[in-house]
Amino acid sequence: MNLDFSKGLVPAVVIDDATEQVLMVAYMNEEAYQKTLDTRESWFYSRSRDELWHKGGTSGHTQKVKAIQVDCDEDTILLRVTPNGPACHTGETTCFYREIDLDTKEIVDAEPRLSIYKQLFEEIEDRKQNRVENSYTNYLFDKGIDKIGKKVIEEAGEVVIAAKNSDREEIVKEVADLFYHSFVLMANQEVSLAQVELELESRTHKKGNSKGDRQEIEKW
Repeated sequence: MNLDFSKGLVPAVVIDDATEQVLMVAYMNEEAYQKTLDTRESWFYSRSRDELWHKGGTSGHTQKVKAIQVDCDEDTILLRVTPNGPACHTGETTCFYREIDLDTKEIVDAEPRLSIYKQLFEEIEDRKQNRVENSYTNYLFDKGIDKIGKKVIEEAGEVVIAAKNSDREEIVKEVADLFYHSFVLMANQEVSLAQVELELESRTHKKGNSKGDRQEIEKW
């Protein structure tokens, strides 16, 4: 499959591979695309300066390319990257740090949108510091690791039972319960979600074989 550079430039949408956040949109010509493939870092073509440019070449905020996806017409690129610093020249993490207020039609600063996992974990961390009356999370923290650990084991068992019963709806509910209680356990033991994310990221280059050894590959 060859990309369609018949018009000279193709749009390149850049997203954070870990968070799925859209970081920026730029353009590539065939040379920028080839350099991106060769270096595994993002290269683009500047329409205003009429020249090739290496993202982060001056600022140091490079982007390590993890994957390249192509749309159905083969004329738009999606770069999945690990950013080494902010993507925007303003210092913001993403170039899309503003939004249109749908009521006033004015441009305003965008509210940060967390993944549901980060949102849930932050709420659990907040309960650890700030008590809320009749909070189940506070109840678990009060009971301590024995109660929390028991709930994690219980919910893991419920997931397996739901799977054995081929009950997809129940699997969804029980996995959600398992995630929640696992997050409470992590917070109780002062393990951050970011630490687990980094561990998962490191494992994307490893795979266990039947003998328990690990060998380097691209993905699990």
